[in-house]
Amino acid sequence: MQLQNGSAHQEPAPVAVPIAVVQFAPTTDPAANLTALREHVRTAAEAGARVVLAPEYSMFAVTRLDERVVAIAEPLDGPFTTGLGALAAEFGVFLVAGMVERPATESARISNTLVAHGPDGTVRAVYRKVHLYDAFGHRESEVVVPGPLLEPATFAVDGVIFGMQTCFDLRFPEGARRVAAAGAHVLLLPAQWIPGPAKVDQWTTLLRARAIENTVYVAAADQCAPRGAGASMIVDPAGAVLAELGDDPGVLVATVDPAHLARVRTANPSLSLRRFAVVERVSPEPGAE
Repeated sequence: MQLQNGSAHQEPAPVAVPIAVVQFAPTTDPAANLTALREHVRTAAEAGARVVLAPEYSMFAVTRLDERVVAIAEPLDGPFTTGLGALAAEFGVFLVAGMVERPATESARISNTLVAHGPDGTVRAVYRKVHLYDAFGHRESEVVVPGPLLEPATFAVDGVIFGMQTCFDLRFPEGARRVAAAGAHVLLLPAQWIPGPAKVDQWTTLLRARAIENTVYVAAADQCAPRGAGASMIVDPAGAVLAELGDDPGVLVATVDPAHLARVRTANPSLSLRRFAVVERVSPEPGAE
């Protein structure tokens, strides 16, 4: 299959695109998670959304990663991602969700993977989490293979370009800058933002900062309790919060307005004024000695 991973897009002039963010609490039952997600996607589609974003680990969620995650992993053409494609096709939307992928070259760890399906049910883009959650007492790298440093994973909807990152990636501004420099108008960020002291404040601050400094819309889908902090939101390119949720499951809908984006970027041309490029840092794999 051919994926739109990169910045070479020949798209029409962008038009307004309604987008939705799903906040729910995935369990350790992938089939039940698909069933729950289906109702949220239905709600989003009925509200007019063209793009629907679900959380990180929508397929299978635990508080701490262990051998259960490795055992449940599946390939990109496995039943969970096939089910996501069927949902996208059923409701005629672009659907992005996090799954537990079995890497082709390793059996002891997984890939933390985002898959974007189009309204025809086909895969449009894939992103594997680059920055692993080796922080706040967690060691994601013990169970997860870091994603390869490829060109940003993007896909286009009515001329609007969407890029993807995952959860802990939010703390690394270089990654979001690469996505914006690749032409993205919107950064999609699924997460399982682990609750803790000041974590929600950090989450909301970082989401708004990524939007402001890159003049992009940011749509963030977090898991809700008990394994996520909630506070999913959609932020405009000037940092204004267009829609947000608290702790409970729900669906947010807002519109990506290319005309508004153009006005923000005219007033604040920070992307064109930047004088530094982002380059790969040569370092050991996370968790390596």
